[in-house]
Amino acid sequence: MSDLKSMYKTIVKETYPDTLTITLGDQTLVYHKRQWDIGGEMKGLRYGENPDQPAALYQLAEGKLTLGGISWRGPEHSLVSALTEKQMIQAGKHPGKTNLTDVDNGANILQYLTDKAAALIIKHNNPCGAAWSDDGVGKALEKAFWCDRIAAFGGAVVVNRPFTKEAAELVAANYFEVVAAPAFEEGTVEILKGRKNLRIMELPGLACLEELTRSAFLDIKCLADGGLVVQKSFQNRILANTDFIPAQATDKNGTTYIARSPSKQELDDLRFAWAVEAGVTSNSVIFARNGATTAIGTGEQDRVGCVELAIYKAYHKHEDVLSFTKHGLTLYELKEKAKTDADMAARLQDIEAQAREEHGGLTGSVLISDGFFPFRDGVDVAMAEGITAIGQPGGSLRDWEVIKAVNEHSPQVAMVFTGQRSFKH
Repeated sequence: MSDLKSMYKTIVKETYPDTLTITLGDQTLVYHKRQWDIGGEMKGLRYGENPDQPAALYQLAEGKLTLGGISWRGPEHSLVSALTEKQMIQAGKHPGKTNLTDVDNGANILQYLTDKAAALIIKHNNPCGAAWSDDGVGKALEKAFWCDRIAAFGGAVVVNRPFTKEAAELVAANYFEVVAAPAFEEGTVEILKGRKNLRIMELPGLACLEELTRSAFLDIKCLADGGLVVQKSFQNRILANTDFIPAQATDKNGTTYIARSPSKQELDDLRFAWAVEAGVTSNSVIFARNGATTAIGTGEQDRVGCVELAIYKAYHKHEDVLSFTKHGLTLYELKEKAKTDADMAARLQDIEAQAREEHGGLTGSVLISDGFFPFRDGVDVAMAEGITAIGQPGGSLRDWEVIKAVNEHSPQVAMVFTGQRSFKH
């Protein structure tokens, strides 16, 4: 352990078999282990979630499940697990488990965002920035990048349209681990290869992800004792604005509360945010405005705490954007200079004041929650930042109280139900 950096450069030897067979009753699924010829050497996954964990990638090769009348995905739906040498345009440091699962979660989200050019930046299997745009992949990626410039460092870029020079130049000017796209326009690969360790993946299936929304896959969760939990994968029921359910509920005294219906723009943003929510670790909330995330709160144990975390992050990231665009300094660099420089201290105060005035860039956003609000506190905290509409599963005993809260707010905040929960553990 004299050179700790060497652990990240060392390929962990794996001894997993070439085939993996799963039998469910009288139905069998056969998986083949994937390896690639990289530089004349056969290589599988670099390593697992950590450098000391040997790992292998298996692709479903034979078999298709029929269970409970559900259409399950078969070998023809393979995407990331079917990655070939030809599609690995530049292997860089050839991919490990986390690189592929980040791209996979990107595809998981993008299957619900096929209407427009969409771009995601995935980090630690969660989106740190997401956006879609009528103006193409380059604009979508630019919006996604500025959602969280800090967290984007070292992330995976996943898009659903051919990669453009505009998008490639943004990637080349920053540090990313992976770029995955259905195709690459002429000249883009040359720009991207300026980053020699960047993994460049051409996955044509990213252009036709809507096919995946019509089927489910066998989702397998492994327990620490070696046991397994199998479940039908999550399927988003909100595929159009009309799929949202009007929010109304009745209290114990028989009084019915009905929320304001969202505007067309609010519905568009709610649908966009709910699609992104499919790839966010629960318990989570997402703020979004004009087709881009403005804050993402992930993995908190209580819902109001999740909202508070997202708001804190929004203020912090907004201050960083202001510092970077106005002074060419990260927020951290500005704070360091402010300790000994009165002019920098004044600039920092101005930025902090502007961020408070602009509510961390959250004003005008909508809010999506992957689970219902058990109390009105999370809603009240969010509305104080100027959100205009909320989408949530519904089904709480206090739905009436939450609807009452949005109706009492001035201006009145809209609310709809999704009719399903979107937990991702």
